[in-house]
Amino acid sequence: MAAPHTFGHAAGDRQNEAVIHDLFPPGVQHALDLMGIFVFATAGALLAVRKNFDVFGIVVLALVTALGGGLFRDIVIGATPAAAFSDLGFFVTPLIAAACVFFLHPEVQRINRAINVFDAAGLGLFCVTGTTKAYEYGLGLTASAALGVATAVGGGVLRDVLVNEVPSLLRDREMYAVPALIGSTMVALFISFDHLNAVTTALAIVTTFVLRLLAMHFHLRAPLAWNRRSSVAEEP
Repeated sequence: MAAPHTFGHAAGDRQNEAVIHDLFPPGVQHALDLMGIFVFATAGALLAVRKNFDVFGIVVLALVTALGGGLFRDIVIGATPAAAFSDLGFFVTPLIAAACVFFLHPEVQRINRAINVFDAAGLGLFCVTGTTKAYEYGLGLTASAALGVATAVGGGVLRDVLVNEVPSLLRDREMYAVPALIGSTMVALFISFDHLNAVTTALAIVTTFVLRLLAMHFHLRAPLAWNRRSSVAEEP
């Protein structure tokens, strides 16, 4: 397995590395990761039900949505075997979510608003953890922030491709990718100024979370092309 990059001999770099490892106790971090995976998997499984997929399709969409972004990140940074395969909990949790949706989808659908809230929380968590893990493995700040966004939205992109829909990343209705980009950028800036700690990490997560909730509530979206005059109507 590739070893994390050692950030030279500068005291600030060593401090950053220590802070990244100590942001949360390992048990708390693992529990938060599993919660995010469960919520993302539930969202993917619900989409499979709405598309009238069979049980195998439900499981596949749950796994892809929950693990796709983290798997992409781990492959890029050389963290092998990827966490999705080295931690049994990461693989089993989407299966549990898929089973819950398979048997209880009418009840799960009724709490869809709550699922969206947890999904927003997962978005904030994953963009932050994705950025910090990429930095741990030696990527620069810009690349780390980009992989933070990929961690948060990558599974959703793969899910949308599998169900033959335009990925939300390309048509960012109710601003899904933008909050993740802001959260990842905040983490990169905190690292750059040696201010990454539990408080600033929580601030980045909460900022992403709140922006996503506001976008859903007020139906905010990323801007279209400037002065767009195309006669082709936008797809619904």
